[in-house]
Amino acid sequence: MTQTEPSVLTHFKEVNQETWADLERLFEARGGPKNCWCMVWRATPVESKDASGTARKAALKLRVDNQTPIGILGYQGQEPVAWCSIAPRPTYRRLGGIEDETRENVWAIACFYVIRRLRGLGITRQLIDGAVAHAKRNGATMVEAYPVEPDSPSYRFMGFVESFKAAGFEEVGRVGARRHIFRRRLG
Repeated sequence: MTQTEPSVLTHFKEVNQETWADLERLFEARGGPKNCWCMVWRATPVESKDASGTARKAALKLRVDNQTPIGILGYQGQEPVAWCSIAPRPTYRRLGGIEDETRENVWAIACFYVIRRLRGLGITRQLIDGAVAHAKRNGATMVEAYPVEPDSPSYRFMGFVESFKAAGFEEVGRVGARRHIFRRRLG
């Protein structure tokens, strides 16, 4: 987001028991990710056996009830309009990031969702900034992400390379043929 672009989002909130209903409202709305529930990178082998939307929703809710960080919501006024999965990397299955020899507290950005009418307005960049701030407030020393090029046929929900470059992330590797590994150290 440049200095001249207006902010579409008015504020962010962590998804927790108090904001769970807002996540439900966003995900269950027309076009929302009500089948995925952002469990692709979180599901345990047992949870993966039932990939229904109902089971995935219950699995994500259990994490919230256990106070496991799962992400943030972006709001326009009182309306939840965007989501970013930002959580400690160990709360995900193996994302393909770099295993540190150091004692870094790495948080990972694994997914974005923006309601259709607001796409193309720079919200992903606002979500990245909000996610980084959230991770830093919660003790992260590094944020890692796995974006793709805009023409990628898959993993587009993980964001695009240019958005992370613009947010001060640096490429440090690759995962497979499509996903890049980007990192930003938090001071």
